[in-house]
Amino acid sequence: MTKVEQLADFVVNASFTDMSADAVREMKIRILDSLGCAIGALCSELIRFLRKHIEDFGGHHQCTLMGGGATAPDRAAFFNSALVRYLDFNDSYLAKGETCHPSDNLAGILAAAEYARAGGTDFLIALAVAYQVQCRLSDVAPVRQRGFDHTTQGSYSVAAGVARVLKLDREKAAHALAISGTAFNALRVTRTGRLSHWKGLAFPNTAFGATHACFLALRGITGPLEVFEGNKGFIDSISGPFEIDWSKQNLEAVTETILKKYNAEIHSQSAIEGILELQREAGFRAEEVRHISIEIFDVAHKIIGGGEEGSKTEVHTKEEADHSLPYIIAVALLDGQVTPAQYAPERIRRADVQELLRKVSVHPVPHLSARFPSELPCSVTVHLNNEQILHKQKKDYPGFFTSPWTWETVAEKFHVLAAPYAERSLRESIVEHVANLEHIPVSEITRLLAQVGHHE
Repeated sequence: MTKVEQLADFVVNASFTDMSADAVREMKIRILDSLGCAIGALCSELIRFLRKHIEDFGGHHQCTLMGGGATAPDRAAFFNSALVRYLDFNDSYLAKGETCHPSDNLAGILAAAEYARAGGTDFLIALAVAYQVQCRLSDVAPVRQRGFDHTTQGSYSVAAGVARVLKLDREKAAHALAISGTAFNALRVTRTGRLSHWKGLAFPNTAFGATHACFLALRGITGPLEVFEGNKGFIDSISGPFEIDWSKQNLEAVTETILKKYNAEIHSQSAIEGILELQREAGFRAEEVRHISIEIFDVAHKIIGGGEEGSKTEVHTKEEADHSLPYIIAVALLDGQVTPAQYAPERIRRADVQELLRKVSVHPVPHLSARFPSELPCSVTVHLNNEQILHKQKKDYPGFFTSPWTWETVAEKFHVLAAPYAERSLRESIVEHVANLEHIPVSEITRLLAQVGHHE
């Protein structure tokens, strides 16, 4: 078998019995977290643009749009994936050479599950398959340093999950994976320099394409089965050599993923925790700060600290703000929190945060880099105008896999994000349905998601 056929074998043979009780619990936690992120994004300007786009282009009303309406499965995958991703508040997986957001896979699999009238158990299996594929490819075949975006591995993971929930046989699943993996190799420029809306839409576009690829394969369309090892294939052109034995894979990768306590890029989480702890302990105000120095691991410096992916002191948009460690630290210190409200255009433009972010410097430190990704280490030093120097070291934060969340914690985050868009009774019903997902059809979840919207 080719490598993609071996992957397809893993996909079609995955079983609910392969998931430990821990994996099932953690998957439900991430589903609820993702739905909270999605509902919390409903009224953003970008989502309004996308809803008009979907309405204009139409599509058979087969799959639910969160917030109301229905469309074709691939378009539902795109729209709902954009909702999950827009706030940049969803889960992450940290590999040494790659960072990804495995919950980006959710919307495509949800749409396909609704189309297939699947049960919650099938949805859980398919999402676990997608998590496993994306996390393991991130481990062994990182692409960031070669100029490609992490959505590249997502083209395989979404296709794997959708193929599983549609119950494609091994041959059709292999062709679905081959089509998607060949077609959706995205450039890293999406996340460098001046950031655009595409930062939040790159994976939704992959979800759209991978879902579409699976339905093509369902109808008999074939793809290049040597997509990995073939002449000018993925290994030759993008990743370089790697090996992975899919026959030895389980469905436990979800237990290695992490959740965000703060609405900011994942590598910033421990630094935010550190600066807020310092402020609580010492009681200083933002206007008393002369300089903030952050020592951190090299990946954080490269992506959000002003390293190889561009300056992080010119911040004008939400996309630039949530990927600027100086902005994130400054706004946390000023507001005492980092939530979606900290990315409102008027908040970003205010002089207090624009001045304070320029007092933040970020430095990569080799011994901290050596501890990543098993830790999220940083050292935060605050120099005050009165010559006092405050210092805090962090290695993780609540939500990291060393300090995992409980169901009650994620439910609290869900309620905070969803409260403006759903009455308490509807929110509690969504929480209850996710908790009992293996006992209900997916349509019961999508029926509830269609009801969310603006709520005073």
